[in-house]
Amino acid sequence: MIRISLLFFTIILSIAAKSQNNELTLWYKQPAADWNEALPVGNGRLGAMVFGEVEKERIQLNEESLWAGRRIDNNSTQAGSHLKEIQELILNDENRKALDVSNQYLLGNPPQLRSYQTLGDLYFDFGQQGEVVDYKRSLDLKTGIASVSYKIGEVQYKRDVFVSAPDNVIIVHITADKPHAINCKVTLSREKDATIQAISQNELEMSGQIIDVTDKIKGEGGADMKFNALLKAVNSGGSIISANNSLLVTDADAVTILLTAATDYNFSQLNFDRSIDSKAVCETIIAKASSNDALALQQRHLAEYQPLFNRMSLQLGTTDKSSVPTNERLEELRKGATDPQLVTLYFQYARYLLMSSSRNPGVLPANLQGIWNKDFEAPWNSDFHTNINLQMNYWPAEVCNLSETVMPLANFIDYMRVPGRVTAQKMYNAKGWTMHHCTDAFGKTAIHDGVGWGTSPLAAAWLCLHLFEHYQFDGDKIFLRDKAWPIMKEAAEFVQSFLIKDKNGYLVTAPSVSPENSFKLPDGSIGQMTYAPAIDIEIITAFFNDCIATGKILNADPSFTASLAQAVKQLPPLQVSKKYGIIQEWIKDYDENEPGHRHMSQLFGLYPVSLITPQTPVLFEAARKTIERRLQHGGGHTGWSRAWIINFYARLLDSEKAYENVIALLTKSTLINLFDNHPPFQIDGNFGGAAGIAEMLLQSQNGQINLLPALPKEWNNGEVKGICSRGGFVIDMKWENGEIENCRIYSKRGGIANIVYKNKTARLKTKAGTYYELGKDFRWIEKY
Repeated sequence: MIRISLLFFTIILSIAAKSQNNELTLWYKQPAADWNEALPVGNGRLGAMVFGEVEKERIQLNEESLWAGRRIDNNSTQAGSHLKEIQELILNDENRKALDVSNQYLLGNPPQLRSYQTLGDLYFDFGQQGEVVDYKRSLDLKTGIASVSYKIGEVQYKRDVFVSAPDNVIIVHITADKPHAINCKVTLSREKDATIQAISQNELEMSGQIIDVTDKIKGEGGADMKFNALLKAVNSGGSIISANNSLLVTDADAVTILLTAATDYNFSQLNFDRSIDSKAVCETIIAKASSNDALALQQRHLAEYQPLFNRMSLQLGTTDKSSVPTNERLEELRKGATDPQLVTLYFQYARYLLMSSSRNPGVLPANLQGIWNKDFEAPWNSDFHTNINLQMNYWPAEVCNLSETVMPLANFIDYMRVPGRVTAQKMYNAKGWTMHHCTDAFGKTAIHDGVGWGTSPLAAAWLCLHLFEHYQFDGDKIFLRDKAWPIMKEAAEFVQSFLIKDKNGYLVTAPSVSPENSFKLPDGSIGQMTYAPAIDIEIITAFFNDCIATGKILNADPSFTASLAQAVKQLPPLQVSKKYGIIQEWIKDYDENEPGHRHMSQLFGLYPVSLITPQTPVLFEAARKTIERRLQHGGGHTGWSRAWIINFYARLLDSEKAYENVIALLTKSTLINLFDNHPPFQIDGNFGGAAGIAEMLLQSQNGQINLLPALPKEWNNGEVKGICSRGGFVIDMKWENGEIENCRIYSKRGGIANIVYKNKTARLKTKAGTYYELGKDFRWIEKY
């Protein structure tokens, strides 16, 4: 039984006082005006958005697997028999006809996905209690707790909301500093497909099943996913009774709400599973959680949350503006103020969001909105877009010391092989597995949303880059051997089967697109369908190189990896446009239909992979011109696109341009709750922005660890701890006046660290589990 007392309220107030000027707190003087101002909490599986209203509080709820639809094979049954015809049309420059035939035979049936959905809302009606003073709404990243505090008359009220990973529940803890001061009505709500009832004097239950309507675009309807939510309220003092399927709290000293939810989704099957009793799952979770009192629940949450979050710290300046509300700081930044601590807050917020949307007990990777979604029909279905967005979600994971958050993605990629094999065989007469530009919780791998948008047949290969990246940072050979390599090899088999020779004897992809972009054909018409766009060549080169490296590490499949090495030699080279001096996006030097397009896919080789480097000077300079041309024509207008540009300029070692785009991301594409604004909200920009900031401080591609490679003058003094590099190194650095004052490197698994700082280099042979510190003349000293 939960026991709550005024002592607990005193402890909470003490903690709050100590963190009053916490530089890692988002805070506001008013409630959220709408969902885009609410504050997110989550544990990877459950999410909530806290509005902070005084009289009628709303907390919007999510459960990661609550999706409309079901698992079906929606691959075109005629694609395989028309593939060769389409390929020949494309290779013969009959793009328009190729598009017409592709529209007829390649598109999935149905051609669109259904949406990830809101679970519903939790409401508290506190009534009108009087004039409110000292109002504050906040989210403390150091604790993962969202709070609302205010005073009415002589009573100080406080609400804390957090989502516990160890106990798998959303917790709302309401306290007052005077006895018998809490009176409210507690209600669960969902607009459709659910019923809510009180099942005891202190419990509410939501029972539902998504009923999908038959739709020619989204497919056959029916009774699909089942779901439940269970709420339990426990009071100290006063009373709780049920009334009209709500709970009525009267004269309580404190109240704790425990809420959990579950569906009958089976991740390993990528489908709902009627053997799963979601009601029983909820009952088990609540019974276990409610055996702890409120203080114990918070302590268990912090014991799990804080060691993960605290692995990395960052300081970029000494100007303390933490006493200014977050929305006001953003507005000041838009007017030209400098606020390096706000950049730090944004960076750590991205780490918080990744932890909150992609960790155990969650199983699915972070979607377009992480796990936070208020809609039944979300923008872009809040799905998994695999032509950059899902991948960008995980760009900061390894370097920002959150390696565990990659596991939901790795498992998702693994399970996608089963439907992906069907797509490879049916659509491309190929071995292995593949998928296209978007999917859902049910693992659909066909072409969706139109062939001009959806024909991205290398999405699986792109996703597999994250598997080898995880090994490069983590060094887990068991993961590489047992998890990553089988997935990678099978994806590589698809790519091998898919490649064909063009008229010049190059191995090329066809059909394909450069994601979401289009070009002008010589007759003035607009084309999208092509062969061998630059991004495909870059993906294949990077992916096959990863496979070759994996084969060497594992001493596995030498003949197969040798065939991949031969294939890389037969790919067409990246080209520089003779018209504009930019990286050529398509196999031919077409003019872009939209020169300021949000996607900059031809620069995939600059970032996230590292094929375009200072060691390829012609391409390196062409990459710079590519970005400049995009920006001159209005590029970077979406949040995630701007975030990508930060990473580009970091790789170009252009510190001031990288910083300029960090500020542009904050001032032009960031909502007041620091969510990325596409618009609308899309979480990938948060993650891409954090990755870019990290890339300015540390780079470790191509066998070198480059310290402070793109440090802007605005961050002349600072410190970072716990940032990670490939090779299994964890690095702490402090710098003053733009120069490193001290640096410590921890080697997790031993090996060589090739360290670069400005014009200095060092080759450090390390032992596993050992720290090394920077000494004079760039010498490194083994410490302990």
